[in-house]
Amino acid sequence: MNTLSNKRVISVAVTGSWPTKADNPNVPIHPEEIAQSVFESWQAGAAVAHIHVRDDEGRPCMDFDKYKRVVELIRANKECDINLNLTTSGIGGLDDDLRIYPLEQLRPELCSYDCGSMNWQNNAIFENHPRFLERLGLACQELGIKPEIEIFDTGMLYSALYYIKKGVLKAPCHFQIVLGAPGGMTVDLDHLLYLHRLLPEDCTWSACGIGKGHMPVMLTTIALGGHLRVGMEDNVMYHKGIPAKSNAQFVARAKRLLEEAGYQPASPEEARQIYGLRPRT
Repeated sequence: MNTLSNKRVISVAVTGSWPTKADNPNVPIHPEEIAQSVFESWQAGAAVAHIHVRDDEGRPCMDFDKYKRVVELIRANKECDINLNLTTSGIGGLDDDLRIYPLEQLRPELCSYDCGSMNWQNNAIFENHPRFLERLGLACQELGIKPEIEIFDTGMLYSALYYIKKGVLKAPCHFQIVLGAPGGMTVDLDHLLYLHRLLPEDCTWSACGIGKGHMPVMLTTIALGGHLRVGMEDNVMYHKGIPAKSNAQFVARAKRLLEEAGYQPASPEEARQIYGLRPRT
């Protein structure tokens, strides 16, 4: 019997680009806050941490020094073996070199691979040019980094299938379905079922819902046998009208729900085996 068959990976997206301390004062913004939130989430059962950074005013950025500080703080804690997933962003017309440089220097286990562009409904463009996607896919293969292929709508999934066929993405792949992002597919469970049916048979996958879609998507994902993503990037409220105390609080709830369904949260080492990540050094 496969000892990993009942294990499910919990990823925690601790900060994101948009939530602020005005939305919830517990959103981690500064490198020390982000690293501490990752550590607490690992203690609660998270096996992967998805990392964004902010500038000193709390705005989304791709400042390498901020990434370096966060990664160094996390990795300095030898007890914590959580896998790191750095965003490659896509907001604000960033230079391709700037988006890939943190991966080359910091060598996380995973990185985001947003398989298409999209108009955010807050007057911003989420830009992922085919030129960048081809370069990023090949760079990931060279660096030994697993792309987390983020899917915000159906077209992005078909683009990913094209890049797999072309050899830009190396199968088996890992997909992250994101529902409820402004400009992407809404939180409709029929959308999740439809996207799930289109996934390659040999892939691993996870899903999350933004805001009030958090719980319906998580429960449906558990029922479908997928992995989970939680955290303040996607949702700052633990219940309606009740701000979350921490990212670890979301992780602890995901762990309880998995256990109620007969599953166990995967350890970081088990997540490396499940997702096909490179061995930790």
